Amino acid sequence: MKAPNLKTCTEEQLWKYIAFHLSKAGVESVLVGGAVVSIYSEGAYRSGDLDMITQANTRPKIIEVLGTLGFKHVKNRHFEHPDCPHLIIEFPPGPVSIGDDYKIKPDEIRIGGQVIKLFSPTDCIGERLASYIHFKARECLYQAALVAKAQPFDQKKV
Repeated sequence: MKAPNLKTCTEEQLWKYIAFHLSKAGVESVLVGGAVVSIYSEGAYRSGDLDMITQANTRPKIIEVLGTLGFKHVKNRHFEHPDCPHLIIEFPPGPVSIGDDYKIKPDEIRIGGQVIKLFSPTDCIGERLASYIHFKARECLYQAALVAKAQPFDQKKV
């Protein structure tokens, strides 16, 4: 997969690039958090980072793959690229969940024979609302509303 213009890429463009290469190397990842809001709101919201959850014990492979793409492991779970100062990559600990709900089935996209995953619009809204309630982060309520306005979702599940 061809690299996006790292100086100007969106969260979606960078996510597809990174997730494709991780998947190709056998590392399954799921995009969660604000970058998913950015994708589903079609850029009305910009997160500034990509939160990708992977299965346990993949850190060495992640460092290897991202290193070949020019990303530096800067601290703990963060990666940066010198040509992409507006977006960082973060690998928070898993598993994929929303609060105590671990039965999350992410949406899948196929790119060049690789499957990449992200929260569904329903799970994105649910996660943002959970963050609003738990952390009292008002911006998360706004983000949930952006996704709800732009995407079909399961109201009953939310």
